Amino acid sequence: MYQFNELISKVFYDIIGLLFNIEVCTLIITEQTILNAATSYETYVKGKQYYVGGNIFKFHFDPEKLMAHAKVSGRRDYDVHIALNDEGVLTGHYCDCPAFEGYNGSCKHIIAVLKKVQEILPQYNKRFKKPIQDDFFNFFNNPATIEKEEVRLEVTLGIENPYKKELCSFLELKIGKRYLYSVKSIKNLIQSMKSGTPIEYGKKFTFVPYKHKFSKIHRGILDILKELYEIENLSKDFSSQYIGASIFKGKRVYFPSSSTQRILELLNNEIFLLKINEKEYEIHGIEEGKAPIEFELRHEEKYLALQCGKINELILLDEEGNYFFYQEKVYKLNFEQKRYMKLLYNELKNTDTIYVQEEQKERFVSEILPAVNLVGAIEIDKEVENSLYQVELEAEIYLDQGEEGIKAEIIFCYGDAKINPFSDEQTKRVENKIVVRDIEKENRILTYFEEMEFKVSKNYLYLDGEEKFFKFIYEIVPELQKLSQVYYSESFKNIKVKDPSLFSIGIRLNETSDMLEISFDHQDIDRDELWRILTSLKERKKYYRLKNGDLLPLESNTLEAISRLVDYFNLDQDDLATEIIELPKYRALYLDEEIKESHFNQIKRNQAFKRLVQNVREPEDLDLSIPKEMETVLRDYQKTGYKWLKALSAYGFGGILADDMGLGKTLQTLTFLLSERDGTPSLIVAPTSLVYNWKDEAEKFVPELKVVIVSGNKHERTQFLEDIKDVDVVITSYALIRRDIDLYKEIKFKYCILDEAQHIKNPSSLNAMSVKKIKASGYYALTGTPIENSLTELWSIFDFILPGYLFSHRQFVEKYEKPIIKNQDKNALKQLQKQIKPFILRRMKKDVLKELPEKIESKMIAELTEAQKKIYFAYVEKARGELAKEIAEKGYERSHIKILSILTRLRQICCHPASFLEDYKEDTGKMMLLEEIVEELLEGGHRTLIFSQFTSMLQIIGEMLKRKDIRYFYLDGSTPAEERGEMVKRFNKGENSIFLISLKAGGTGLNLTGADTVIHFDPWWNPAVEDQAADRAYRIGQKNAVQVIKLITKGTIEEKIYHLQQKKREMIDSVIHPGESMLSKMTEDEIMELLEINKNLMKDVN
Repeated sequence: MYQFNELISKVFYDIIGLLFNIEVCTLIITEQTILNAATSYETYVKGKQYYVGGNIFKFHFDPEKLMAHAKVSGRRDYDVHIALNDEGVLTGHYCDCPAFEGYNGSCKHIIAVLKKVQEILPQYNKRFKKPIQDDFFNFFNNPATIEKEEVRLEVTLGIENPYKKELCSFLELKIGKRYLYSVKSIKNLIQSMKSGTPIEYGKKFTFVPYKHKFSKIHRGILDILKELYEIENLSKDFSSQYIGASIFKGKRVYFPSSSTQRILELLNNEIFLLKINEKEYEIHGIEEGKAPIEFELRHEEKYLALQCGKINELILLDEEGNYFFYQEKVYKLNFEQKRYMKLLYNELKNTDTIYVQEEQKERFVSEILPAVNLVGAIEIDKEVENSLYQVELEAEIYLDQGEEGIKAEIIFCYGDAKINPFSDEQTKRVENKIVVRDIEKENRILTYFEEMEFKVSKNYLYLDGEEKFFKFIYEIVPELQKLSQVYYSESFKNIKVKDPSLFSIGIRLNETSDMLEISFDHQDIDRDELWRILTSLKERKKYYRLKNGDLLPLESNTLEAISRLVDYFNLDQDDLATEIIELPKYRALYLDEEIKESHFNQIKRNQAFKRLVQNVREPEDLDLSIPKEMETVLRDYQKTGYKWLKALSAYGFGGILADDMGLGKTLQTLTFLLSERDGTPSLIVAPTSLVYNWKDEAEKFVPELKVVIVSGNKHERTQFLEDIKDVDVVITSYALIRRDIDLYKEIKFKYCILDEAQHIKNPSSLNAMSVKKIKASGYYALTGTPIENSLTELWSIFDFILPGYLFSHRQFVEKYEKPIIKNQDKNALKQLQKQIKPFILRRMKKDVLKELPEKIESKMIAELTEAQKKIYFAYVEKARGELAKEIAEKGYERSHIKILSILTRLRQICCHPASFLEDYKEDTGKMMLLEEIVEELLEGGHRTLIFSQFTSMLQIIGEMLKRKDIRYFYLDGSTPAEERGEMVKRFNKGENSIFLISLKAGGTGLNLTGADTVIHFDPWWNPAVEDQAADRAYRIGQKNAVQVIKLITKGTIEEKIYHLQQKKREMIDSVIHPGESMLSKMTEDEIMELLEINKNLMKDVN
């Protein structure tokens, strides 16, 4: 059909041509077009010879109508007329030669004239401007009013040589309105529909594509013909040497069986003509169901004879056997009918009778006769009917256990007839009767044995292999019982399937030995078999055969849970063989969580165990009194933290108080120490900068506690430690504990508490090794960042608070760190979460301090100046080469110092090259941005903390502030502790509006609620450290909203570090709690990615 969009396209280009005098039509006739028009390649060659030989005369071409006529000399002079469309396609042709009427295509005389037209067309191309017809304008004036008129189409489907193996189908068409005209060229009709060119079929009817339409059914048939046309053209396009015969032969188009099937589907309810061997039949719709074919079944001597006398009248219309022509009707068969009809047709078409021998009779009447009945009617003579024995099948299966494994004997019972499908000797038949067997049901039963791979031996089947043994009993036998009677021998009956859910677990806290005791029991299974059962489970077996021959299914949540516990606790075969397994009591909380998730049916817990779990998990419910002095000081969440510490201490457990910065970890700890005061001192180890802060807080809130700071020279520190009998709390620093650890050898503290415990994150460091030598009754860690860069840091802190709880470091890496970091193993992550959760208490400000004002975080982008760009990109190029050489020579693991120095230098360039280049006098993008921000903040009355990890950068910022007469405080690692405290007090009282702080020196332990703005001048690798620094201002006591600004230099390493941080956040959030973050150790690829140059920035470098 001529489509709407094709019509729009044609009119559009016509209008363009007229308005702008553009030659929109360049008409050519391709050689392929002429070849397509010829009836054969031979005709094409002869036509070219006539053209070259000058046989054309009286030639005339009308460029307006695109029509040509001429005389062509042969045996006589022949008149030739041709018509083209605007695409150079032949739409009409005529020759008065005798061959033209008999040809389906163009004769040699027409080909000769086409060659002549091909020759002269170029001289006309410049004159061709396609005129716009009035109909086109009318279409645009009111396109909705163009109502297409439906034309009739008469379809004739033909079958040539219907008895040949490969069917050949064709189609003929008639077209018209009142009168029908034969379509002499179906190809021309398809081309007309595609191009929109009208075709005259008679004086009273011209087919105009954009005026005429067809019914939905006929459109579908024409669409199939279009596909065939396009496929043929595509084949020609892909092969320049294509000379195959066209499927379009004048008034006929030939096609394969698949197209016949599609056309018959469309004609299902239509009237059409069917032409078979040139004889026409009018078909009024297609019949569905079996054809009225009659079969006769009779005895003939010792044979059964199946006869169909009229089978040869049946004609197959498609190769699949979907459609048959029989007695002037077309039948469509369903899937089953088609399958059997084709089989019978092929068997009977050469002879109308099938003879069945004696030994085949039973199979014939059981298997083939029901199929014949699906296809047509069967007349069975009395003699045959009397010989048929039809009784319902009752199958019997006998199961036994022998040396070969499971032994099965199958008997199909039809009344008095007993049939063993694997033995004629054991088959009992009814004399002079043919048993009609239920083959479908028999096959369903036998299929189960085939799928289990039973083997045949004499008159029975047997199954070997223990894995199959279980599946057969546990899964297949119940299915067989639905289809047959299943009988068991005594030995088979004795096989029992044990229920794995009947395993029980006993857990008790032995308060005398202070150990956790667990036991695994099953009322029917010996304890010494449990190890082998779990080994089979790990080998992914489906069941385990017990010593007594019984079966234990292994696909069980209970067994999976026991296996996990055995792996987790590193239990061995000897452990499982004992009645009671002893474990450290700190395993109680993980064990309880695991058992809850595993849905054990039988669990026995003693009261002591239940109390332990509840007290640690729900400390807020403990009936513990708060020291009177702190009752009104502590907030509710701080009271919960206090009770949590008390619960842990009651059971001898350590813990990590990991509250968000500013939530009062110091206050909760001091309250706990006050309540535990008994004359034995406790030790607090803190960063140097926080030592005096602890003393100040103690004097302020718990003056009852006698607190001593171990400081001064070695002699003075020794004296302090020798005289601590009447002291409640001893405070020292990490720097001093490293030097003095030998002085602590003989001292036993009540508790050892680490503040900012991330200082022992490296288990090999002096800090970590020193504090782990301290003797105490309990160990606690305070930190807002239990993890900064790797999971090993978490292990190191746990190795202090609960030695051995997270196993050895090597085991921890293999069990958790590698699977979680490298493989993103969610199961390992889940296990670690369950492990650490009871011993880490973490609350976030947003959850517990609803009264805190808003914290607003933003990122501001600075541009590199031209001078910075030159230095930055030159250094990157140099660094990439140096780093590649270093890694090649030493390997990645040994190149970390070089890597760190390169990355640090690039970050310094982003901040200010003058931080390491003395002669650099230019401005930098980030400093210019900072100046603007500071001026705006001061005008708005804001007070600001500015953090940088580079003290050289802080000094540059300080110089800028001095030039602008802006007074500020300055704090770095060299600032004495006493001076720090004094500056903090003065700032919080309102003195100065700017505080410059080194990130490492002042990022923790300071209370600077006098500020309402925090600026991170340069990004640190771990954003959690930045969060800690920001929370110097955003903490209890803050009354104003806090603005946190991060300055990032565009297109540089800073921007890449920022994105890498965000990518790494998810892991730490999932291990500890939302709010934490980390930058895990970077890979070589990540390092090289940091050193990639932003090409867009490079374009701007002069």
